[in-house]
Amino acid sequence: MENKVAIVSGANGNLGRAVVQYFLAQKWLVIGMEHRLCSSIIEENYQEIEVNLLDENATYNCVNKIFTDYGRIDALVHTVGGFAMGNIADTSTQDIFKQYQLNFETTYNLVRPILDKMQNQKNGDLFFIGSLAGKDTSKGKGVTAYSLSKSLLFQLAKLIEAESIGTAIQTHVVVPSIIDTPQNRAAMPNADFSKWEKPELIAKVIGQYFGKEKQVIIIQDEM
Repeated sequence: MENKVAIVSGANGNLGRAVVQYFLAQKWLVIGMEHRLCSSIIEENYQEIEVNLLDENATYNCVNKIFTDYGRIDALVHTVGGFAMGNIADTSTQDIFKQYQLNFETTYNLVRPILDKMQNQKNGDLFFIGSLAGKDTSKGKGVTAYSLSKSLLFQLAKLIEAESIGTAIQTHVVVPSIIDTPQNRAAMPNADFSKWEKPELIAKVIGQYFGKEKQVIIIQDEM
């Protein structure tokens, strides 16, 4: 059986590495996307590519090359994003634009060419990393720009669903709470780390939902 092909953006981040390792363990071919090449993963089925996801043309060309090389794209797991604190009074339009770029523009630039390939092959799974503050903006107090930018991922998923009727394309927005990373532990040293989600668990849940019809995946419900 031909290996499935997955693209993982932010492949060297805490969650990205866990997703890469999960799919490699399942014998997938994995292409990791990074702003700068710095991978410590050396596997026969792994390739890392350097691309600036804020560059629409470069991203388009990168996806086209992947499709030419492998002939298919079965899954995208987009882990690139950013976070910022700030209530409305503290948040400028420039602050909102920065979060929009990190959390939505990178997603949109990558999804457009991948969706085109998936619509031609009539199948594939797209996974975005959402947030509770984006899903329910009443929970976005104090993280205005972050909440607004993440909310767009849910709208994008619905638009993709509407445009993919008649195909086996599935779009999922994964909604973890706090991810257990060294950076988050350093930022919140007094928190109860046992209640945080491990990147490896999130990666496993993503893998389990490949090909399934569930748009929003609340990780807490899977624990």
